[in-house]
Amino acid sequence: VQLQASGGGLVQAGGSLRLSCGASGSIFSINVMGWYRQAPGKQRELVATITSGGTTNYADSVKGRFTISRGNAKNTVVLQMNSLKPEDTAVYYCNIRMGSSASWGQGTQVTVSS
Repeated sequence: VQLQASGGGLVQAGGSLRLSCGASGSIFSINVMGWYRQAPGKQRELVATITSGGTTNYADSVKGRFTISRGNAKNTVVLQMNSLKPEDTAVYYCNIRMGSSASWGQGTQVTVSS
């Protein structure tokens, strides 16, 4: 399984970015798609997930600012990030779970300047 993420970049505080991730390869049934992030010196943390049934889950720190959704293309997930803050700066990783297995994308850098 390959995950290709795009959409990271540099933005000023208060701005917006849209991350997209597409999965390809041996995909049979994706249970959950999501985004995680890792800031320098910190552990990787959950940002948001969406199940195959459309149930979403968000970290408290991003509730009301970020929105996760399924993309128009099959096996894609989108993270719309609004009202970005400097503390959102991190490498963002796409993740999918199929049964007991999980796959990670290569990560995309998001930098929010103050």
